[in-house]
Amino acid sequence: MSKRTKIRFIINPTSGTNSRVDVPARIQKYLDSSKYDCSIEYTTHAGHAPELANEAANQGVEVVVAVGGDGTVNEVARGLLNTETALAILPKGSGNGLARHLEIPMGLEGAMRIINQGHVTTIDSGQINGHPFFTTAGIGFDAYISSVFAGNKKRGLQTYVELVMKEVRNYKHLPVKASINGDNLDTDCFVMAFANAAQYGNNAYIAPTADIQDGLLDVCLVRRLDLVKALNLSYCMLTKQLANADSAEYFKTDHVTVQTEEDIMYHADGDYLGKSRNFEVKMLPLSLKVLVP
Repeated sequence: MSKRTKIRFIINPTSGTNSRVDVPARIQKYLDSSKYDCSIEYTTHAGHAPELANEAANQGVEVVVAVGGDGTVNEVARGLLNTETALAILPKGSGNGLARHLEIPMGLEGAMRIINQGHVTTIDSGQINGHPFFTTAGIGFDAYISSVFAGNKKRGLQTYVELVMKEVRNYKHLPVKASINGDNLDTDCFVMAFANAAQYGNNAYIAPTADIQDGLLDVCLVRRLDLVKALNLSYCMLTKQLANADSAEYFKTDHVTVQTEEDIMYHADGDYLGKSRNFEVKMLPLSLKVLVP
């Protein structure tokens, strides 16, 4: 009899809009038990999932499944960086950016099918001021929205769009000094997004040409934003197009530094991290194993 693969599900019980779904029962129903030896852990607080994931990797578990939204996926993936243990995802959040980029089905049964197939590849990750991210990080307006969104009881794309439209007129650009590919930019910054994957989540594509295995960041710089530019940028994000040059500029690089005269907010994978005046963003090429279709 062949050895079964050890798999551990790390469940965030507070993720998602439909927390009444009996996830363990669904796992038991759809997981190929002839292939996998299964165990389940639950997170109890923010920052718990990296500990559980790293513990699983140290115990020789071959696959760890993040059951939750982008924050849970980020935490589990952080615990698996540069290990031989592969990340799998059961999307249960409002954005599901990494799952969507990897073309993992949003439904639990479809996502479980990908896990049962067991196809492993390796992807890049990024760091902003030492904090890992797997889809996007950013400074400026998108980080500000992340901070507001985190305190909002309502989730989902509609809530996010409503917040953006409400806050965009009040948020002011800030001067920054950035170094990208050896070129120094002394510029205004409304938002600077650093993309490993193509989208924030909810199929909102901030960097449509991003390749999660090319060792490069796709940087999207929006210097200033008025209503016309905001509409153009929003339309392009929702239709997976590059915005015109008047609305946004794009760069590909493996390393970015940014300095600001005032504290500016920043985020990683949609989680607000705080404020800083100095930023270093870099790539960690092919640093995470993942299960994909």
